[in-house]
This record gives sequence, C-alpha cells and structure tokens, in this order.
Amino acid sequence: MTHTYRITGMTCTNCKASVEKALHSLDHVDSVTVDLEASEATINMSKHISVNTLQDALSSKYSISELKETNVFKTTYTEKTAEESALKQLFPLFLIFAYIIGTSVLLNRNPWNTEGFMLDFMGIFYIVFSFFKLLDLKGFPESFRMYDPLAKAIPAYGWIYPFIELVLGLLFLMRIEITLALVVTLIILGMTTIGVTKSLMSKKSIQCACLGTALKLPMTKATFIENSIMIIMAVVMLLKTYN
Repeated sequence: MTHTYRITGMTCTNCKASVEKALHSLDHVDSVTVDLEASEATINMSKHISVNTLQDALSSKYSISELKETNVFKTTYTEKTAEESALKQLFPLFLIFAYIIGTSVLLNRNPWNTEGFMLDFMGIFYIVFSFFKLLDLKGFPESFRMYDPLAKAIPAYGWIYPFIELVLGLLFLMRIEITLALVVTLIILGMTTIGVTKSLMSKKSIQCACLGTALKLPMTKATFIENSIMIIMAVVMLLKTYN
C-alpha cells in the first residue's frame, strides 16, 4: 500500500533525513521517500497507519497531513480544512502586520505624515522580520534558497540577508541614506517576489522564510502581497524624491 502525505516544517536536507528516519522506524512501514521541494512523503506500508500515529513519530517542528484523493483509505482532508489550516498558520503574520501598521500610524498621526508613515512602516517591517530570521540563522538560508533566485545562485547571500534587512530597517527609521535604502529594497524584494511568484504558479507546498524558521508559515499569496506592499511603497517614495 502506497500513500502520499504533505509535510510542512522541512527546511533542509537534514530535515528530510530526520523525517525519513522517524517515519521508517514505525511498524508496518516498508519504505519512505521524502520530496523536500514538494514537501511530500510517499510511504509504502503493509498496514494502514493513522495520521496521528505518523505525527507522533515526528518532531513537533513538522506537521503531516493526508493529500486529497491520494490514499485508498477514507480521508477527512478537504479544500476547506486546508484553507482553514493555512489561515491558522498565517495568523502570526497577520498579527505582526497589524502591529507594524498600528505603530506606524501612531508615530505619524499628529499631524498626519504619509511619507513618515511609509518610512516607519518599512523600517519596522525590516527590523521585525530580520529579528525572526536571526533566531535561526543556521536554518534560514536553507529555507530561503528554496525560492529566492539569488540565494539559490549564491548560498552566502542567504546568510547575510537578515543583516541586510536589519541595516535597511535602521536606515529607514533613522532617515539615513533613504534613497539608497529604497533602491536596495526594490532590488532584493524584487528578486524574492520573482521566486515567490514562480513557487505559487508551480503550486509547490514550501515553507515561507519571511519570518525565518521559528514560525512555520506556508508559501501563500500573503507572502506575495507583503513583498508587493514594500515594493509599491519604495516606488512611491522614489518618485517623490525625484519629483
């Protein structure tokens, strides 16, 4: 009996090996093959094993679920539950965005300053997002290179990217070299957005590295939207600078 499952939380080859070893140790499992890029595991088993049993065998870092219409056994997996699961996973991202927007509004509300709001939003965005990436500087590059074109071509870029974000955040908040920071923002987020777009179009289920590996966020349209917001703000600010 061959069954395919979706596994989230894997960011590198070590994760793949760990998942394969854990699942293969279960009784009635004959073989396990894990596809890191697709975030899927194919398991050959002599007797049906419940998803809960499979999950218990894995570290809490990973989540496993059945793929729709892939198993001969009845499954409770539906598009609705998949959407609900994705929204639940994305809740930390939405909450962080709400805090960033709220803080930026409070800093520029009296009197209202649109330019100041955008600079503070971008500055706080970079500071917060770099913080989460730095929590696991070892694991972030592996996850980042799965979709960022430059990180794929130059692995060292993934290691320095969190520090680039940190510096950009400080430049925006301190109002230093704003034009340079805006240009760099367009370049690095432009490249990342290209990678995100390709991943979404391929419909591969991979982990988003926007908040590092501390929070297991799936790659969704929300990732594309957050990058687009930053790019639009950078374009608007550059146009104001040269008009």
